Amino acid sequence: ALAQQGIDQVQGIVLDIGVSSMQLDQAERGFSFAGDGPLDMRMDPDLPSAADFLNAADETEIADVIYQYGEERQSRRIARAIVSARPLSTTGELARIVRKATGHKPHDKKDPATRTFQAIRIHVNGELDQLREALGAAERLLAPGGRLVVVAFHSLEDRIVKRFLREASGQVGGGSRHLPLTEQPPTTFSRPAKAVRAGEAELARNPRARSAILRAATRTQAPARKEVIHG
Repeated sequence: ALAQQGIDQVQGIVLDIGVSSMQLDQAERGFSFAGDGPLDMRMDPDLPSAADFLNAADETEIADVIYQYGEERQSRRIARAIVSARPLSTTGELARIVRKATGHKPHDKKDPATRTFQAIRIHVNGELDQLREALGAAERLLAPGGRLVVVAFHSLEDRIVKRFLREASGQVGGGSRHLPLTEQPPTTFSRPAKAVRAGEAELARNPRARSAILRAATRTQAPARKEVIHG
């Protein structure tokens, strides 16, 4: 997008990762089970929907997605229940299936459907790959002294951001004493600032900020790395 505008460098890039409150609050977008809606979850309408994925994928693939992206220990039981109940078409159907498969009680504090919805949304939209591509693009586009700021909302996202900044700022292990020393690439970012979380005043205004983690670092003068490997 910047290249189309004839812009090859910028002074700052902010990445606000994940689903937005607007998307969560619109039941017709299918991101949340707070209100029953179509099982969609797409940020790009040209992608296959969550219903397309759940109604076509095999049990193992569904279980792997729920385990990997939702960190759900009961992923195989949930996947088996989803396959048995197909076809699925609404968020309410999916939420009820997950709750029943996990033995959820109405008085339980956390709804187990949250992790499954997160996992399927991340998979449908390729969110973690999008994040990796965005971090690499930021390294190429930021001018020396430019600032990168990333707000992540769960551990999978934050792990990718943290590792990217550690590698880019040269904060990686020194290697094994049994292997020859290799030349370290020049650091493309300064040592990142300490991660910032929402304080009590912000949480009172916006409870959804409770899981937000902000990380920031400043671009050095070193050229962007040819291969950016992270997380």
